[in-house]
Amino acid sequence: MAYKIPESVLVVIHTAALEVLLIERADRPGYWQSVTGSLDAPDEALPVTAARELFEETGIVADGAAIALRDWRLANVYTIYPVWRHRYAPGVTENTEHVFSVQVPRDTAVTLSPREHLNYQWLPYLDAADLCFSSSNAEAILQLPRHLR
Repeated sequence: MAYKIPESVLVVIHTAALEVLLIERADRPGYWQSVTGSLDAPDEALPVTAARELFEETGIVADGAAIALRDWRLANVYTIYPVWRHRYAPGVTENTEHVFSVQVPRDTAVTLSPREHLNYQWLPYLDAADLCFSSSNAEAILQLPRHLR
């Protein structure tokens, strides 16, 4: 079995008006989050991981121009929820999550990966933070006003 690398990205998708896109996990209905995902290889560059996960989970392409990823240069270390520890090598209990954001037009098309997510919704950033099950995701959303383009 190939284990997940305990290093990941969090990509907060938002509009200029601070509406945030949240997606509902298929494996845990009722769990809402931003885009997240682990590195595919230990040497995969973080912006590459962020762009890949953004596309895989939402169909949004970070083209570097109109839709550009912003690296917050912020890393959160958190304890992996017990329900997901089986995905990691034995003894791995913490993950390092690197935070990115991307500003998109409100009418950007969203195409979910049905294997990973059930629904999506746009919410004002404070409401989005309240709905997130992950505290690091909620905290990143609350910091959005400081990271606008």
